[in-house]
Amino acid sequence: MSDEFQPRPGQSVPGYDLAERLDTDYYAVFADIPAADREVWNRAKAFVDGLGDRMQRAWDAAEYPLDLAMSLGAHDLFNDGIEHPDLTFFSPLAAGLVNMEISRGDGSLGTVVAVQGGLALRTLAAYGSAEQQARWLSPLARGEVPGAFALTEPDHGSDSVGLATTARREGDEWVLDGAKKWIGNGASGGVTFVWARVDDPDAPEHDAVRCFLVEQSVPGYTGTVIGGKASLRGIHQALITLDGVRLPADAVLPGARSFKDASRVLYATRSGVAWSALGHATACYEAALSYAQQRTQFGKPLARFQMVQERLAQMLEELTAMQLYCRHLADLERSGGLRPTQASLAKYHNTRAARRIAQTARDLLGGNGILIEYGVMTHMADIEAIHTYEGTESIQALLIGRDITGMSAFA
Repeated sequence: MSDEFQPRPGQSVPGYDLAERLDTDYYAVFADIPAADREVWNRAKAFVDGLGDRMQRAWDAAEYPLDLAMSLGAHDLFNDGIEHPDLTFFSPLAAGLVNMEISRGDGSLGTVVAVQGGLALRTLAAYGSAEQQARWLSPLARGEVPGAFALTEPDHGSDSVGLATTARREGDEWVLDGAKKWIGNGASGGVTFVWARVDDPDAPEHDAVRCFLVEQSVPGYTGTVIGGKASLRGIHQALITLDGVRLPADAVLPGARSFKDASRVLYATRSGVAWSALGHATACYEAALSYAQQRTQFGKPLARFQMVQERLAQMLEELTAMQLYCRHLADLERSGGLRPTQASLAKYHNTRAARRIAQTARDLLGGNGILIEYGVMTHMADIEAIHTYEGTESIQALLIGRDITGMSAFA
C-alpha cells in the first residue's frame, strides 16, 4: 500500500467520502442520554477523530503504538464503569459508549480499553490492598503504566478453571511457575495481574486461586509478543512464561481468593464486548451506506439498486437490535439487576450480529472491501477476535443454556 495515502478506517478514500459521522440511531436509542454521559461520549468521539491514519498504519504493520494507546488514560477513558473513590465515575451507559466509540474508530484501541480498564484496573480496584491501590491505581488509570490481566494459558482457554500456573510459599516469598497466552499488554513493560493456583499441601489455602501483582521487569518473567495475527494487529498480545518468579508476600491481592473472583471480572467485561461489537458494526454499516450512495455502477448509484437497499435494511435491522441490547444492558447494570448470563446473552448476540454486518458490508463494497484504507476489512478481521475473547460463542451459549434449563452441559 502506498505511503502517500493511508487514512484511518472510516476516513476519506480516493473518490469517496466515508469520513462523515452518520450517528446512526434509527430508533433514537441514544436520544435521551444524560448530559454527563454525553460529555464522556463526546470525549471519546474527539479522541477517535484525532487518530488520523496512525492506527491504520499500525494495523498494517502489526505495530503497537503504546504511547497513543496509553494516551487514552490522559483523556480519562479507562474507567470502564468501575466504582472507586479515586477514579472518575462513569455510569454503565457512559462506559459502554466509550467502548463503542473507541472500537468504532479502531478495534485494537477498543481492546486496549478492555484490557487496561476493564480487566487490569478493575482487578486492582476490586481486590487490591490499600497499599497496592495507592501505588498503582492512578498510574494505571492515567495510562502511565500498561496493565495486563493474565488468566488464559496455552492449554487452558475456555477451560480456564483448569488453571495450571502455580504459586507456592517459600519463607516470606511467593514463587510463581507456569505460562499464560494471549495477554494484552503482557510484554509492554508494565504490571501483570497473574492468576495462579496455590500449590502448597501444608497451606490452609491449598488449591485456592489467587491473583498476584507482578512487575514485568522481575527476574523469571518473560513476555514474548505473539506474531502472525490477522486480527487486532494494532495491539500486542503476549505469551508469558513464569520461571521461578519470586514475589514478596504483599504481592498477592488480598481480595482475590477463588476462581469466582476472576469470573466476576470477566462477567463485567462481557458487557463491554457487546458495546465494542456495536462500535465495529456501526463503522461497517455507515461505511457501506456512504459507499452505496457514492459509488456509481451501470449509470446509477449502488443505493438505487433494490438488492443493495435490501442489504442495507438488513444491516440496519441487526444494528438497531444491537443498540437496544446495549442500552437495556446499561439500564440493568445501573439498577443493580444485571445477571452474568444477561451479559453473556448480549455478547453472544452482538458479536454474531457484528460478524454478519461486517460480512455484508465487505461484500457490498466489492473489490474495494478488502482494502485496508476502506476500513471494513480491518473491522471484519477484528470482530473475529472479540467474538472469541472473554468467552467464546460456545461457552456463552452453554452459560445461557445452563441458566434457562437448570442443567449444566459442562460436565
